[in-house]
Amino acid sequence: MPTVKVRNLKNEEVGEVELSDAVFGVPLNEALIHAAVRNFMANARQGTSATKTRGDVSGSGRKLWKQKGTGRARIASLRSPLWKGGGNVHGPQPRDWSYNMPQKMRHGALRSALSERVREGRVVLVDGWTLEQPKTKEFVASLKQLGLEGKTLIVDSLDNENLKLSTRNVQSAKVVNSFGLNIYDLLYHEKLIISEAAVKELEQLLGPKKASTGADETATEEKAEASGAAEPAKPKRARKPAEKTAKPATRKKPATRKKKEATE
Repeated sequence: MPTVKVRNLKNEEVGEVELSDAVFGVPLNEALIHAAVRNFMANARQGTSATKTRGDVSGSGRKLWKQKGTGRARIASLRSPLWKGGGNVHGPQPRDWSYNMPQKMRHGALRSALSERVREGRVVLVDGWTLEQPKTKEFVASLKQLGLEGKTLIVDSLDNENLKLSTRNVQSAKVVNSFGLNIYDLLYHEKLIISEAAVKELEQLLGPKKASTGADETATEEKAEASGAAEPAKPKRARKPAEKTAKPATRKKPATRKKKEATE
C-alpha cells in the first residue's frame, strides 16, 4: 500500500497515511484516461456555432434577369451560395456533442490518474486547511510555505468557505471537493493537495463496492425456511369437473307441402 506523509500548513510532518491500493495503487491505463478526457471535453462543448443557409440569408427572391437571351449564366435567386452575400453550404449547425460514458470507465480513469500522481510524488496530504479569514494573501503565503508553485489543485470540503473565497483570484489554483474531482483538472494541474477527510471520501467513492457474501445468502434462506415452517402452505383444492348441461331438444320444422301444380 502506498504511504504518503501528512503535513500541516507550516510544512511540518505530522504523520503518515496508508492509501488504498484499489484507488491509489492502480497501474497506468493511458487509453482509458484518453477516452475519459475526450468525453469530458465533448460534454463541455456548447455546440452553438452556426452559419446561415440560403433560406436564412436576407434578400429578394426576384429573378434578376430572364433565363435565356442575355448571354449570361442563368440565375434563380440572389441568395444562392454562388453569389457574394449568399447562403453557406454544409456549414456548422447547433448540435449536442455530449455522449455518455460508463461510470466504471470514468472511475477507472480517475483511479489510474490518481495512482500515477502518487507514483510521481506530486500528491501532498494536508491534515486540514484552516484560514481565519478569507484572504488571498494568506492563501498564497500558505502555498509558498508548502513549497508549491505552478498549477495546483486542492481537494477539500466545499464547506470550507474561507478557503473557497481565498482562491477565487488565484488563477493557478483551484478548489474542488471529492465529488467534483474530474479527469481534466487532475491532468491539467501539476500538483495535487488532498486533505485527510477528502482521502477517505475518495476511497469510498472510487473503491470497490462490497459484494454480498455467502453467509448473507444462507441467512436469507434460513429466514425463508423459518417463515415457511411457521405458516404451512394450504393444500390446493382440486377443481370439480364442469357438469355437462343437456341441450334442449329442438323441434323439427314441419315439411312444407308442395303447392298443387294445377288449381282446382
